[in-house]
Amino acid sequence: MTFSIVARQGNAYGIAVASKFLAVGSVVPGARLGVGAVATQSFARVAYIPELLESLASGQDAAAALQSRTAADDLRAERQVGVVGSQDAATFTGSGCMPWAGGVCASGDDTAYAIQGNILVGPEVVRDMEAAWLGSAGQGLTSRLLVALLAGDAAGGDARGRQSAALYAVEPGEGYDASGVLADLRVDDHPSAPTELARIHELHTLYFGRPEGVRPLAGDLGAEVRRRLDALGLSGGETAEDLARWAGEVNLEMRLSPDGIDRRVLVELRAATP
Repeated sequence: MTFSIVARQGNAYGIAVASKFLAVGSVVPGARLGVGAVATQSFARVAYIPELLESLASGQDAAAALQSRTAADDLRAERQVGVVGSQDAATFTGSGCMPWAGGVCASGDDTAYAIQGNILVGPEVVRDMEAAWLGSAGQGLTSRLLVALLAGDAAGGDARGRQSAALYAVEPGEGYDASGVLADLRVDDHPSAPTELARIHELHTLYFGRPEGVRPLAGDLGAEVRRRLDALGLSGGETAEDLARWAGEVNLEMRLSPDGIDRRVLVELRAATP
């Protein structure tokens, strides 16, 4: 009762999923650093997540792991699973899944994806998700996953409507405190869950993204930043020091740079001092 995309880009793995189901992010997605990612849905068997990740970790490719695990499941006819590993991608739709149900998968040197859904308005949901994924090459993994999910939603998505959505991705050395969790975002109950997830992802990118478009704190820009910090009551230190104090207060510390001010930090500072 769900549509999802599971994908790899370089060393990053992730899943984006939406459904007319409460808190779909608590059931469907799973991933492991350096190993792979899984989505289990349509009468989901949550045990598929650790089982398939363990199979991938032991050296099996995604297709072989999925075939082996579903063959041992007496209720496989009602299951739907997507899995991506370091070698390939695979998707499975049991014969008992409620229509429309199906999926596609493909893999290349640097990327792989499995897209699947059940109780969809039609095959256009999967088709448009695949086109969106392929058309977003060059963007980061989490952005591409969201682009694909929103394309599926725009195509009609779950035939029963909208309720929840989630995005989970891992990449070595990324995320808060280099934890490897690139994103772990959920909308558990919302009438426009996929678009709400996109809004939260934009905030996540702001707060946890790396510095971009950094400009030196010199000349007119340096003077402007100084004035704005003074207006916020942050004075007495060097401009860079006071900027760091303010950034810490508004949770923008991950965008600090020793070379100046991040483009998005500047936007937020200007918004705070109109």
